[in-house]
Amino acid sequence: MQKQFVLIVYDISNDKRRTKLHNVLLDFGTPVQYSVFECLLDEKNLSKMKKASARVIRPKKDHVRYYYLCAECVSKTETTRKEEVHSVEPNTLVV
Repeated sequence: MQKQFVLIVYDISNDKRRTKLHNVLLDFGTPVQYSVFECLLDEKNLSKMKKASARVIRPKKDHVRYYYLCAECVSKTETTRKEEVHSVEPNTLVV
């Protein structure tokens, strides 16, 4: 099953909801900055993650963005700290 590299960024002013979303996302990816997660997910887990996130957030108050990065984009990611980016299998096309 193909995996997709997804960068999730969120802006939630309510501490309780922000913490709940953070804890939900820990089951699916790696926190790389405050309110930023990197996830390498197949379609099933991507769907589960979005449904779990939707149960936590309040769409009129909270803002969540999902960025889908291609394998080439992921390989060009730079960091000033330890390597945090998930690797993508060479035969995997990330859409």
